[in-house]
Amino acid sequence: MKILGIIPARYESSRFPGKPLADIAGQSMIQRVYEQASKVPALTRVLVATDHKDIYDHVLAFGGNAVITSPTHPTGTDRCFEALHKEDKYYEFVVNIQGDEPFIAPEQIELLISILSPSVELATLVKKIGREEELNDPNEAKVVINRKMEGIYFSRSPIPYQKDTPRSEWIHKHACYKHVGIYAYRSDVLDLITKLSVSSLEKAESLEQLRWIENGYAIKVAITEIESMCIDTPEDIKEAIRLFA
Repeated sequence: MKILGIIPARYESSRFPGKPLADIAGQSMIQRVYEQASKVPALTRVLVATDHKDIYDHVLAFGGNAVITSPTHPTGTDRCFEALHKEDKYYEFVVNIQGDEPFIAPEQIELLISILSPSVELATLVKKIGREEELNDPNEAKVVINRKMEGIYFSRSPIPYQKDTPRSEWIHKHACYKHVGIYAYRSDVLDLITKLSVSSLEKAESLEQLRWIENGYAIKVAITEIESMCIDTPEDIKEAIRLFA
């Protein structure tokens, strides 16, 4: 199975312009993500998809693969679609690896790939929530899973609601999961979902995966036990350096 690993890397960010080039203990964030992804043998090729020449030149300078994509893409999914169609080879699946998670574990990418098959349309990872603060944090997308290991709803609110149980006990009474933002798309499905209009649930929650669910696509999930760290602001870099040290 041929799988293309794409790392979307947008230069502009309201909270952290130039974030992919931020230095973390002597190496850029984008290089750290690229090197972690390159440790996964199941990825046929790893590619950075960026909208900025500085990022493109930087990736080529450290020996990576990169492609320039449009600066107008609203999501990383749309950027992955353009990058896929600039390739001259066919890939059964595309794995969207977040460019702001410098310490992503190769094992997480391998776990996601392990659940792929011709019948899988979309796939992602989830992690069991262990702290009440995570459950109540609107920046953490929560997931409800069915018995076929599919994500049937994603929300910024704590889900599922547990009637007659104090919220402080929710994570102890019922398994609650948060979304880990790495996706796999079957190539033909990636083509289709980028043509969908923004949906009502997506607008309400600001979560693009709800558009796919509203349109009848199934999102297969696997449960990871590995914690990852997302860099959103310059302050997060200090924490990343501390963790690296």
